[in-house]
Amino acid sequence: MPGLTLGYSPCPNDTFIFHAMTHGLLDCGGIVFRERLEDVETLNSLAMAGLLDISKVSYHALGVLRDKYFLLRSGGALGRGCGPLLVARSRCEPASLAGKRVAVPGRLTTAFLLLRLFDPSFGGNAIVMPFHEIMAAVSSGEADAGLIIHESRFTYPAFGLVSVLDLGQWWERETGLPIPLGCIAAKRGSMDGGMAVRVEAIIRASVRRAFDHPDEPASYIRAHAQEMDEAVIRRHIDLYVNDFSLDLGDEGERAVTELLARAESAGIVQAGRLPLFAS
Repeated sequence: MPGLTLGYSPCPNDTFIFHAMTHGLLDCGGIVFRERLEDVETLNSLAMAGLLDISKVSYHALGVLRDKYFLLRSGGALGRGCGPLLVARSRCEPASLAGKRVAVPGRLTTAFLLLRLFDPSFGGNAIVMPFHEIMAAVSSGEADAGLIIHESRFTYPAFGLVSVLDLGQWWERETGLPIPLGCIAAKRGSMDGGMAVRVEAIIRASVRRAFDHPDEPASYIRAHAQEMDEAVIRRHIDLYVNDFSLDLGDEGERAVTELLARAESAGIVQAGRLPLFAS
């Protein structure tokens, strides 16, 4: 069969998850995956244009893409204690930053969605930049605050910054649910429900192999990571790759449904007309 384009980020959690299935370490039943590594906002844009068969996208972007893409149950980032942080140069109340210059990693990121759900007034004066540039921008005064994701939650103190809001903690207090960050979506028309089940099984097998043989993807992870410190890479993977990466399960589905419902209620995304998962 023809190959399927597969987009994911160069972050350690994604390269850990997808290494085995893109490096000939699994029997993929004749399915060939042609990977493309880009930052999450670029992946969101590529999916918006329908240029990838399967892609990691933010759950915010999924809310916009539901008529073009459906959700796969495996391979995503969802969990507890892993939410985006709002950081600044000194301690302050989050409300004092509303209307200020806040650097964000993309307008379609789940991080920005959560910030807008927390306080809609944060939506108007955002400065979009690559996630790994945000801490330096805040430290230098280019931005008054920054919304950080990925391994930045481990390294921001080195830039002299403090956390003024943990949006993951806020979400968990509000809902009692884990926080949905990024998901794997498949383009409608690229595969049917049966193929979706096969791809989900391959992703689960790739995750399990990485869990069982964590040294196998190590050089691949280091080749693409923004942060090279081994301890930071390990903490990143431990935080973002978990049982929900194998399968969303009932709790994960409830979390996704709640996030999208709140985004719809706030007028940030429109209600989807098609089923969330493959029919």
